[in-house]
Amino acid sequence: MKTGSKLWLGVSTFALVAAIGVPPHVADREIVAWPLSTAHAEGGEAGEAGEAKHNDGGEGGKAGEAVKPKAGEGGEGGEGGEGGEGAESSEGGAPASYSLSSTDPNAFNFDAKPQIDAYVALVHDSYEKAAGDATALQSAIDAFLAAPSQDTLTAARNAWLNARVAYLQTEAFRFYDGPIEEIEGRINAWPMNEAFIDYVEGAPKSGLINDKKVKLSIETILEKDQVSDEADVTTGWHAIEFLLWGQDRNALGAGNRPVSDYIAGKGKNDRRRTYLKLVTDQLVADLSGLAEQWEPSHADGYAAKFLALPQREALGRMLAGLATLSGFEMMSERLAVALDSGDQEDEYSCFSDNTHADFVYDLRGIRNVWFGDVGGMARPGLDALVASLDPSLADHLNGLLNVADAAIADLDQPFDRILAAPPDSTKRKEAEVAVKALSALGEGFKAAGQKLGVLVLIPS
Repeated sequence: MKTGSKLWLGVSTFALVAAIGVPPHVADREIVAWPLSTAHAEGGEAGEAGEAKHNDGGEGGKAGEAVKPKAGEGGEGGEGGEGGEGAESSEGGAPASYSLSSTDPNAFNFDAKPQIDAYVALVHDSYEKAAGDATALQSAIDAFLAAPSQDTLTAARNAWLNARVAYLQTEAFRFYDGPIEEIEGRINAWPMNEAFIDYVEGAPKSGLINDKKVKLSIETILEKDQVSDEADVTTGWHAIEFLLWGQDRNALGAGNRPVSDYIAGKGKNDRRRTYLKLVTDQLVADLSGLAEQWEPSHADGYAAKFLALPQREALGRMLAGLATLSGFEMMSERLAVALDSGDQEDEYSCFSDNTHADFVYDLRGIRNVWFGDVGGMARPGLDALVASLDPSLADHLNGLLNVADAAIADLDQPFDRILAAPPDSTKRKEAEVAVKALSALGEGFKAAGQKLGVLVLIPS
């Protein structure tokens, strides 16, 4: 399918398309709906999942010691709506079954073992890479704390930016009952109330760091994570980001926390130094634990349980990750919500101004699963499986991914400038096109799920 002149959108995106304008360079694209067949969904079309939360907290553990997720336990999320087999949700928000039924005995006659084996290998390698890059961040932060200077602070910031690349590509493995769901909240919770951790403009004594009554240990930090408010985040990528950059009050650049905040022996600096060290060590431990859970050779790990699933149960989880990340988390929580509020606090990586790269590498993670090609290593991808059943649908998904990539590439940088732009500005309209493209991509994965006989729910 050629996509140069057409913007393919799922059925449920028409209201969004009608509500917003498009910039001149995409205004001439024809909007075509891809029909979602319900032929194999007994009992009617499955409903949308309920509201999902993206910053759930996990149970605490000691710094440097991974709290291993329990295989099969899911995080919070929306419940499945009424409809075909598999729509009933189990505890934790995931469907009780991802397999759709059919009266056709020849339906869903395919072998997905190559794709499932490749997926498990990809997930393990990706978490291992993320853990390794987080360890490099840990080393850079240790060097900064040992000798605080502008150079070592810059090196620590660059290590954070570099480590995010690998982690973001693992977000395609979320949104089902995988081990990430139990601890994602302490790894990547967002948005966050930075005043709960440290001083902010207008409140120089705010946060746990400035509260001497709080003994700083990883146990205490985890105990206070998101207790009374989901924004009271104490750990993870964005806590470290805030501690390295500070608040971002510059529409043209990132935050600029001074090196003097980390000179030992001054004011609350020693507590800040301790805090940064503790939460960085915890991040490394958590990512290392995820890599261990997905090690295919471990008989008691999650990978073994995943490989033992019926094929369509495994495929349902794979597609749930792709569809929810693109059609809800990226489209709504990270783009549309921020556009609607215009508040920089709703920007994904607001302290470092890394938000554009966040979008780019989240999409890269989706492509990794769909095509199977990562870093020059070619593995069987979902695209080949879908193409074996319906070549036009596979081409359609390929086109949707390309359109989404182009829309994200068009976004202005830094992301602050989009939020500050007038509603009818080109910057805003380009972002709205990205919203449409991500929504359409999520719908495309739902269509692929129906072709493969699996239920794919996207939170509404």
